[in-house]
Amino acid sequence: MKLCIVIPCYNEAEVLPITVEKVSDKLAFLCDGKKISEDSRIVFVDDGSKDTTWGLIEKYSEENRFVEGLKLSRNRGHQNALLCGLLTVKDNFDAVISMDADLQDDIDAIDQMIDRYRDGCDVVYGVRKSRKKDSFFKKYTALGFYKLLNWMGAETVYNHADYRLLSRRALNALAEFKEVNLFLRGLVPLIGFKSDTVYYDRDKRAAGKTKYTFRKMLGLAFEGVTSLSVRPIEIIIRLGSVVLLAGLLVLIYSLVQHFTGNTEAGWTSIMASVWALGGLQLLAIGVIGKYIGKIYLEVKGRPRFIIEKNTFEE
Repeated sequence: MKLCIVIPCYNEAEVLPITVEKVSDKLAFLCDGKKISEDSRIVFVDDGSKDTTWGLIEKYSEENRFVEGLKLSRNRGHQNALLCGLLTVKDNFDAVISMDADLQDDIDAIDQMIDRYRDGCDVVYGVRKSRKKDSFFKKYTALGFYKLLNWMGAETVYNHADYRLLSRRALNALAEFKEVNLFLRGLVPLIGFKSDTVYYDRDKRAAGKTKYTFRKMLGLAFEGVTSLSVRPIEIIIRLGSVVLLAGLLVLIYSLVQHFTGNTEAGWTSIMASVWALGGLQLLAIGVIGKYIGKIYLEVKGRPRFIIEKNTFEE
């Protein structure tokens, strides 16, 4: 079995030496045990880093037989960088495992992923067992993240990020999805091939700082919902129907008050109605505008990533 591990990187110079050592040792161990081929590789994808990440990748590609690298021409975001790595290597390996550079994902779970692959699974999800190590805020915002996605119609695997194994057949199927607005956690389940789950304990970041702030997590959630579901528009339609019904009731009430002679103007009720309806309209226009913006980006057909440098060719 020829295995590749794809690791997107953005300003990961601090943790990269540790990651190279740990993942290389894991591949060497698997090669010694005849579980994978000696031609297996680790491919680091530099997503337009501003530090020395790419210099380190070039250095390790010369010193370490397992390491190769791809450098994007500019920062395109974690999802596009990951997709770049997956699509670049898909024809040269039997299976590809994606993981983050921070080593929070347990690399020992790779053994179980390979076993599931040999059992016939095209997709193997790495899912964390619990969130006991997370802070109260992190734990409940993450739980809310997954619940929001599923409630909005974006099918995802609970407590799964981007630690997964994909067979060559699954990668070829993933390549058929051409959208520019990417949310791989929602796209991979749409492939539909045989899948399984491997559970692991998630560790603290080995070094450096996380790139996924709370603001970026919210952005990722909104990206996932609007890329995979039209549920927000359905909610607007339902909410609009409720407001319309309430308006009809207010109209009937106003007519009754008019014919009974109780027609004193109510400044508070008028102002409340204006602000409530105005806010609702702006919200509806914003959500619909987001979808129109996504359509605009899709029809332009711009490349999702551009590779500037590639150690495979050096």
